[in-house]
Amino acid sequence: METKVLLDKIKYCNSLTEYSRRKTIPVKVGDVIIGGDNPIVVQSMTTVDTMDTMGSVEQCIRMIESGCQLIRITAPSMKEAENLKNIKDELKRRGYQTPLVADIHFTPNAAEIAAKIVEKVRINPGNYADKKKFEIIEYTDQSYQEELDRIRERFLPLVKICKEYGTAMRIGTNHGSLSDRIMSRYGDTPLGMVESALEFLRICEDENFHDIVISMKSSNTQVMVQAYRLLVQKLEEGGFKPYPLHLGVTEAGDGEDGRIKSAVGIGTLLEDGLGDTVRVSLTEDPEFEAPVAKALVDRYTDRVGHPAIDSLEHFPITPFEYNKRDTIEVFNFGGTNVPRVIADISAIGNISEKEMKQVGHFYLPELDKWKMNDQGADYVFTGDHPIPFMLPNGMKEIQYYTNWLQSEDQINKFPAFRLEEFKKAEKYHYGLNFLLLDDVEVKESLPFVEGRKDLVIILHSKNPHNLAALRRSFITLMENHSLVPVVVKVDYPVQPQDKTMLYVATDVGGLLIDGLGDGIMIGLDAYHGGERTSVLEQIKLHNSVGFGVLQAARTRMSKTEYISCPSCGRTLFDLQETTAMIRKRTDHLKGVKIGIMGCIVNGPGEMADADYGYVGSGKGKITLYKGKEVVKKSVPSEKAVDELIEIIRKDGMWLEPEN
Repeated sequence: METKVLLDKIKYCNSLTEYSRRKTIPVKVGDVIIGGDNPIVVQSMTTVDTMDTMGSVEQCIRMIESGCQLIRITAPSMKEAENLKNIKDELKRRGYQTPLVADIHFTPNAAEIAAKIVEKVRINPGNYADKKKFEIIEYTDQSYQEELDRIRERFLPLVKICKEYGTAMRIGTNHGSLSDRIMSRYGDTPLGMVESALEFLRICEDENFHDIVISMKSSNTQVMVQAYRLLVQKLEEGGFKPYPLHLGVTEAGDGEDGRIKSAVGIGTLLEDGLGDTVRVSLTEDPEFEAPVAKALVDRYTDRVGHPAIDSLEHFPITPFEYNKRDTIEVFNFGGTNVPRVIADISAIGNISEKEMKQVGHFYLPELDKWKMNDQGADYVFTGDHPIPFMLPNGMKEIQYYTNWLQSEDQINKFPAFRLEEFKKAEKYHYGLNFLLLDDVEVKESLPFVEGRKDLVIILHSKNPHNLAALRRSFITLMENHSLVPVVVKVDYPVQPQDKTMLYVATDVGGLLIDGLGDGIMIGLDAYHGGERTSVLEQIKLHNSVGFGVLQAARTRMSKTEYISCPSCGRTLFDLQETTAMIRKRTDHLKGVKIGIMGCIVNGPGEMADADYGYVGSGKGKITLYKGKEVVKKSVPSEKAVDELIEIIRKDGMWLEPEN
């Protein structure tokens, strides 16, 4: 069902069609200012033990030199909080003035010490003054208020110290560590995340303390985006000051997956002008995080002044919950089907069976058979270069209309029309035709697509404000009650692979988050005429990124998902090595979600979405979870992966890997 939302009810961003950054109050953190008219700030977090002063300092310097403008350091107890002074002094002695942020969980005493030393403290309202026992408690209004009074008493000393010392604060809600009180009243929801922060924010405002940044982090990109939007909405409706936002996706993972997942969440918000500081959380050394964050942020330097996009009268999308756009089913597009991946291989002439491995299909000549992996493309777009051999079952070819007319097989191959061809065509495929549309052509196409049950649109835009332009086209279709499935096509110039991952994840992932899109196609327009080997590498990247974006947006699960924290001074084992080891043993378990957490802070709460969990609980000791339930405690680390696999096996989720 489409729901028309009055635009005056949408308060979470300035405009849905014109890039405009949300104006916030400026918050001073040392010499860095977050919010106001200032550029978006890039930050990261150390992974070295906070008591290792020189190790922390050396890592901080590497982070600063990689582009980090704020550095967060964990302070799990009073001794680490006190050692922040030694780290800060040594950095100053070496000529570095980068502000430090103390990361606090569970220990108000540590926060109060740190607030007198560093420029900012981060507190998690889910565990700052609460002990989470995963209990459902029935609160009366009176007992709930008594809890809030208890929190106020415990939190006020920190607020007063921050005011006295000029220390900024981040109220950082995490989806997985909401208090039992919040869970009992609001559930595990974006609203619960927002209210968790507002409880603490009200105390700050009562004390006239406003040097505050707020975050709403989750490893689930849909929940994360919805929570930030709802936060801004509630701040506006509640008469709060427009506080700056710290953007991040928790436990994004490493490599391509971590970059894509971060960009789906962070990029979607940046597109609508939300966000004043960004931290990309990767299970990698922290100096690799700032360049990724900077690549995301730099897209908006010159975004103002993009070509105009038609304004909106109504917004037929509910931005605070997921609802997939209603479409009819055309072959395996639309309806209840998962989004499809179309691999553009049109820049390659005379492609061979062997080269089809770039899109997840493997020809076995000795058996004269095909094998497909979990990222086997559903369709290939060949343009003017038809495939000269028979494709495997389950994979279909799309050709330009003029080539299709000359094809001997007009049943198993499908035509792609440009709009003028579609208007005049006398022949169509009996059941599946593709219409290549630029966003500025959508209105013109409406009379010709109306009532068609054999059509899928491949939608593209040349507007630099790509997501908004594509979203506006979807809204045009929805306003005109069109149920035609739409595949989103994006194109980028020749550029580093990291940028392609981030840009696709933002431009397509942001649409998928709102239920828009029945498929993805990453174009090869910039690679026509390129060297064959590099074009094949790009095809492989595009195919992998396409599936990665669908998975990160929670719309198609094609591989095992690892919810792994980025490591910090609390971590009780080598996260990168352990994550790689667990991946090696389990990466064939399609759709299973495994949380890998360095300590109890990032334990059952932070991996809220995981099916199974591997959590450090002491030196050389691991606690294993099924969902949020502890299954085995104090498992020796050398046996923990085997024990984890045994839990998965007993649960009926284990498959033996293929040789």
